[in-house]
Amino acid sequence: MASGLQVFGQPASTDVARVLTCLFEKNLEFDLVRIDTFKREHRLPEFIRLRDPSGQVTFKHGDKTLVDPRAICRYLCTQFPNQGNRNLYGTGSLERASIEQWLQAEAQNFNPPSSALVFQLAFAPVLEIPQDHMVIAENERKLQQVLNVYDEILSKNEYLAGDEFTLADLCHLPDSQYIVSSEGGMKLFTSRKNVARWFDQISSRKTWEQVVKMQMEHPGAFE
Repeated sequence: MASGLQVFGQPASTDVARVLTCLFEKNLEFDLVRIDTFKREHRLPEFIRLRDPSGQVTFKHGDKTLVDPRAICRYLCTQFPNQGNRNLYGTGSLERASIEQWLQAEAQNFNPPSSALVFQLAFAPVLEIPQDHMVIAENERKLQQVLNVYDEILSKNEYLAGDEFTLADLCHLPDSQYIVSSEGGMKLFTSRKNVARWFDQISSRKTWEQVVKMQMEHPGAFE
């Protein structure tokens, strides 16, 4: 049984949401410590005021401290390989190599435009900040190119790295959820048959639904 796992951050942060989902997938017990820096005149979390939806996440396990969400997920999968979802990081070297390729693709190609869109489409309207339509158009174009590639891959595979749900899919969930839930963002996913099917599958997982529930109960960004 894992013990001493601590996550510091806000569930509304996309990086924190990645780590929480991984913890639920691995069926690990943990403590979530909701921390933030509030200015008296701005009762908003620091990561929202800085227009950074990824926010910050800090993970501690004994003497180990990690701050990169993908590194944290890798750590959980390798430290606790036999708990919870054993397929999350692959069960062989070839599967893991494929998952790693997708983690890099998500971080380098998907995350930059999707993170920009999360702020513009999901956070800005709630915070009554004017949307930058040039930024939206540019990042929609970039994300469309990425999703076109995904749609082709997903015409052959159930999931990105094969026929099992893995970290490759998990790490796409937080940004995708915000975009699909926003006015104007849904079409980026629903207009692509295979991407739409894939997102419906991964966003329907009980582990992700737990994270969304936490975000709604303690939104952090909008309390």
